[in-house]
Amino acid sequence: MDNVVQLEDLKEIVSRLQSENKKVVFTNGCFDLLHVGHIRYLRKARGLGDVLVVALNSDLSVKAIKPGRPVINEQERAEVLASLDMVDYVTLFEEETPYRVISELRPDVLVKGGDWSVKDIVGADIVAEVYSLPYINGASTTEIIERIKSI
Repeated sequence: MDNVVQLEDLKEIVSRLQSENKKVVFTNGCFDLLHVGHIRYLRKARGLGDVLVVALNSDLSVKAIKPGRPVINEQERAEVLASLDMVDYVTLFEEETPYRVISELRPDVLVKGGDWSVKDIVGADIVAEVYSLPYINGASTTEIIERIKSI
């Protein structure tokens, strides 16, 4: 997919978009077993600007922060995310946090889900406009996995 890009290429794209006065919104996550909570969250994030960039935790990164995961591999997660109309670009990162990616891209807006307070959002010290969007109760990959296991 053309909108799954390497960080170096994305830096040029973001720089060009910002020079055209486009407001670039950034979020990140594992997005394993995409569900309605993810969709609503991404739609709200996209509404905060002109372009939505999603930094996706690589398989290695997910394994480091969520034992036993991911369920879906990074290539498939990236393809699914990139196919959503509200997602403009997807890039993968290997670290446990997206700090390096945020510091290199310098987006205009930084967004995370409601399970993060603004002061705890990685990169909040870099980006001027930071939001914690409301959490959707009952919409969690972990909860979905637990429901499947109980069947």
